[in-house]
Amino acid sequence: MRRIYLNDCQPGDVLEDVFVVTGKQFSATSTGKYFIKAFISDRSGQVTARIWNATRELFNLIPDGGFARVRGRVENYQNNLQFIIEQIQPAAGTFDLSDLIPHTTKDIDQMIQRLFALCQSMRNRHLGAIIQAYLDDEELMNNLAKAPAAMSFHHSFIGGLLEHTLNAMEVADAMIRFYPGLNRDLVLAGIFLHDIAKTWELSYDCAFSYTDGGQLVGHIVKSAMWLEEKARAAADKLGEPIPRPLIEVLQHIILSHHGQVEFGAVKVPATPEALAVHAIENLDAKLMMALAATRGEGKVGEGKWTEYMKAFDCRMYRPDVAAPDSNPANPGTSATSATTATAATPARGGAAQPAAGGGSEKVHGKIAITNPLFESAENKKPR
Repeated sequence: MRRIYLNDCQPGDVLEDVFVVTGKQFSATSTGKYFIKAFISDRSGQVTARIWNATRELFNLIPDGGFARVRGRVENYQNNLQFIIEQIQPAAGTFDLSDLIPHTTKDIDQMIQRLFALCQSMRNRHLGAIIQAYLDDEELMNNLAKAPAAMSFHHSFIGGLLEHTLNAMEVADAMIRFYPGLNRDLVLAGIFLHDIAKTWELSYDCAFSYTDGGQLVGHIVKSAMWLEEKARAAADKLGEPIPRPLIEVLQHIILSHHGQVEFGAVKVPATPEALAVHAIENLDAKLMMALAATRGEGKVGEGKWTEYMKAFDCRMYRPDVAAPDSNPANPGTSATSATTATAATPARGGAAQPAAGGGSEKVHGKIAITNPLFESAENKKPR
């Protein structure tokens, strides 16, 4: 029987299939009756689910961040879909993980190659050596290619962390020329590093969840800790120490990238580059969330308004009220006629074209990262 994906559902549909179950909560109504609220999802989207007249025993049997076979009906609740679960049990038998776990629609190999190219375009030898220490870590780079950027808020799919990191680096590289005092190398390095420890913080072999270390330490602090280790490796390879102020400024960018203490930042941004990293990565995350909820193919349900979204402190308005005309009056000025450079000229001396040979290759069906020299032979200069 063909699977019906959540984004194809309509009110009145009855479904019985395996879904990912997350965010379960045991609650009571105003009349004192117990119910369970959770989210069920497949690769196409996520909907709120409820079980009425629930018991604590049933709550304890439901996996949180796992797979379950669910039977229930789809309802319309305040112009959004809601799934009322009638039966739920642990998933048994065989099922296709690709039906359940969302995956980036972009080519991971191409994104890895572009990421390497941007990282290899840095001009400061100390900073370049630090970043190369990360690129030389094959296990880390393979995890970067797989990890989601978040559990549910933004880029919450396989390859999401890579897509988020590369998007933000591309935005930074395009805008840097408009701010002549901004250090391109620090901004690109800061974006590359800001979420790097999410490869360790999150578990993504099955349903997305936090590791114990992720719960106890978190990606922000761990990313700053990793920098000390990679700086030592870079110093050994260079044969000279990495300047301490460079390490501390990079750590500050990592520790402050959430912007405000109430949003998880250890420090507020105190350098222009830290402010730029926060603004750019936050822009990419927020726009991804807003577009997925309003215009994305994975949005679930109809209606002009989304449910309340905590990240924006409001419900988002879905319609695109200025869609392009099929026959624009001035086709020469349409958005499709504009072209954008893939890499803007940086302010401080400019970035060399990416060194040849960077990228990734497939080995036995898995992503394996090649690690070219940081500089091409013709660009090497005696230190």
